Amino acid sequence: MSLSEYRRKRDFKATPEPKAAKAKNKGNSFVIQKHAARRLHYDLRLEMDGVLKSWAVTRGPSLVPGEKRLAVHVEDHPLAYGDFEGVIPPGQYGSGEVIVWDRGTWEPLFDVRKGYKKGHLEFSLDGEKLGGHWHLVRMAGKEGETRENWLLIKGEDELARTPDDPDIVEEMPLSVKSGRPIESLKGDGKAAVWNSRKTSSKAAKTAPARSTSSKAEDLKIKGAKAGSLPEFLPPALATLVKTVPKGDRWLHEIKLDGYRIEARIDHGKVQLLTRTGLDWTDRFGKRLVSALKALPVQSAMIDGEIVVESGNGSSDFSLLQQDLSEGRDDRFTYYVFDLMHLDGQDLTGASLTDRKAALEPLIADAGEPLKFSSHFDESGELVLKHACRLSLEGVISKVASAPYRSGRGRDWVKSKCTARQELVIGGYVPSSVSDRAIGSLIMGVNEADGLRHVGRVGTGYTQKLARQVFDRLQPLVREKSPFKDKLTGLERKDAVFIEPEVVAEIEFRGWTGDAHLRHASFRGLREDKAASDVVLETPAPSTSTKKTGSRKGGSAAAKQEQAAVQAARRRITLTHPDRLYWPEAGVTKEGLADHYALVWPRIAPFIVDRPLALLRCPEGHEKTCFFQKHGWRGMRKEIITIRDPKDDEALVAIRDLDGLLALVQGAALEIHPWGSRGGDLERPDMVNIDLDPGPDVTWERVIEAAFEVRQRFADLGLTGFVKTSGGKGLHVVAPLKPKAQWPEVKAAMKALAESMSADSPEDYVSTISKAKRKGKILIDYLRNGRGATAVAPYSTRARPGAPVSMPLSFDELSPQILPNHFTVGNVPARLAESDGDPWEDFRRAEAPLQGKAKAKTRR
Repeated sequence: MSLSEYRRKRDFKATPEPKAAKAKNKGNSFVIQKHAARRLHYDLRLEMDGVLKSWAVTRGPSLVPGEKRLAVHVEDHPLAYGDFEGVIPPGQYGSGEVIVWDRGTWEPLFDVRKGYKKGHLEFSLDGEKLGGHWHLVRMAGKEGETRENWLLIKGEDELARTPDDPDIVEEMPLSVKSGRPIESLKGDGKAAVWNSRKTSSKAAKTAPARSTSSKAEDLKIKGAKAGSLPEFLPPALATLVKTVPKGDRWLHEIKLDGYRIEARIDHGKVQLLTRTGLDWTDRFGKRLVSALKALPVQSAMIDGEIVVESGNGSSDFSLLQQDLSEGRDDRFTYYVFDLMHLDGQDLTGASLTDRKAALEPLIADAGEPLKFSSHFDESGELVLKHACRLSLEGVISKVASAPYRSGRGRDWVKSKCTARQELVIGGYVPSSVSDRAIGSLIMGVNEADGLRHVGRVGTGYTQKLARQVFDRLQPLVREKSPFKDKLTGLERKDAVFIEPEVVAEIEFRGWTGDAHLRHASFRGLREDKAASDVVLETPAPSTSTKKTGSRKGGSAAAKQEQAAVQAARRRITLTHPDRLYWPEAGVTKEGLADHYALVWPRIAPFIVDRPLALLRCPEGHEKTCFFQKHGWRGMRKEIITIRDPKDDEALVAIRDLDGLLALVQGAALEIHPWGSRGGDLERPDMVNIDLDPGPDVTWERVIEAAFEVRQRFADLGLTGFVKTSGGKGLHVVAPLKPKAQWPEVKAAMKALAESMSADSPEDYVSTISKAKRKGKILIDYLRNGRGATAVAPYSTRARPGAPVSMPLSFDELSPQILPNHFTVGNVPARLAESDGDPWEDFRRAEAPLQGKAKAKTRR
């Protein structure tokens, strides 16, 4: 290997890594760099002939003699690399964080060149962490293997440890250069991998050092002035805009999905005040109050949002409502983003940048449940794109130099991934499955001449929440409609009207032609808002002078698609639309129908005119479920069948959206298609490798495996596409030209799986046996046999939370997106702001199974 390979793989205009230059001087340095790339590993580098010979040690060195650690030989690195510590930006080779885990000198015990050529280096290390006798042994290569595998083994000496002793990489995780953990680098620099909790570079630069005094005059904040602590300060509110503002004057924060709360601290007394000044201190419990009391301040007024985070790390208003109703306070997190008063100083006249710089060190050592809401000074469009990809609510953009101004203005603006609106409840429809619960809510919005009816919301309620809302509305029941407009007979059907005094937050996908909500879902009651204040929230003109095109959702094609969806829904009648299929997530039969109507254009190519295996759960995923691949008694006429000459019974299939919604009526919570079409059952047009992690396998390792499967597909002339499974792992799928038949396709996929297992036996296994899977990833190729199926892209899964198998681009694979990250609840946000379908070129990429792949199957 030479430095040419190092140069070829890197763009030195984008990466901070040192440029390649072979050193003339000779030395004997070594370094081990801890590298959080797609998978955490440790790079061992030994100085030889003016370069650093390098091996990627997958699990790091072990001090236990005889314990072999895989070390993959990689390209030579320049000597300057031995001092490198920082962040390799996304899109660059090896992107991720790097720290210097150990460094020192090494000495070969025998002729180094002969040992290197022979494949056995025996040497001693003298480092800050490692020392003593070591071996690097090259493994025998296998046919077709592209990488050069070695083993790193500790020799027997006084520095060796037993298997019961602590693991050195866990015992000593920090950098020997900076003393930092590798996790602390995630927020460093603009090129760092985006995540919602990183510290912005600008805040880090301007934040003052921690002091025992927190007084504003000590911090020397320009614009601060003496002033008494106010009883309440009306909060600054953001104006909705169509596009994210551009320019250096803006900072961008993630929009949180919780209750806006001001924390007033006055010499040990803490009050938590809503946006209207209501004192909700008791509602949030003692844990949060205690944390605020412990802050190093005498008096302060802090602005922020209290949230409850879901399993994927995003804030979830429904969970917040649930915890408040149950009196639970152990999951509340208070994200703070502004500081208006500090120890006798009024900071409202100071710039946002200075206020945040004063706030951050106050929170730095607080820990749970207080967190600083970091901001980003990168492109707002980029921040919004990342937020929407992670199914967050949107972005708040703020003028960095602006003072704190109460009320709604243009210093703060918000850009949303999906539409959200507070609406007034004007009535409800009782549940069809319970006499003490709501089935749907009838919503309205205030206008100058009264409350206008905007439709019904029939999903988003858990069983418990549907009962709680029912009880909340009973005292408000009235005989006459509260709406100014005359309702149609269908709109009045089964309606129970109430006094319009209660506000609910609703998420939806847009408005129908008759100005009703489309694909709406309940997110929670807003007890902090008065019904009289609820008006239609419409986006203000863009803050940018540059005109931008409309989103894809506003195109003529999208409108035609929406009209087709509405027409199809009118043809399909759902009995018991409020039946809960996912009780814990509040997803009803109607909610599932809305999901499939939304994703129909994307899911159709993978489920139309194919035999389907369905997982049906008539009483929801928590009750009895069963697989169905043949027709059944009472099946709707919109569901068709396909004849299989090898099966006595016809197979279930669909041809259009009506058929898909008929499957929803039939309680099909999972859809698993064949890999071949009805007219050509014997020749598959796609293959699927399921990466199923065993116990103790990190998600980063699964991501690494997906990239390896993609490369092996490429070696076969195929293009790999990746999706979350909605369960535990990832699926890598490749389109085929339907030429090869099932036996040879299955054999080729089996050979692929077995070659991965043979090349990396410590990582992969190709057999189903659970006994062999601990700590390894199953490369499941069995979904590529005749009659075998795999879950469709965009299909829901009958698992807690209503997860969805979601197509991704390979660039999106990250620790932030887990296999069950996408759900029925957040798919609309995903689709609303995505650049396009990451699988839109799936069919254009189809290729025949190459001859060499077929040849392998005959060995």
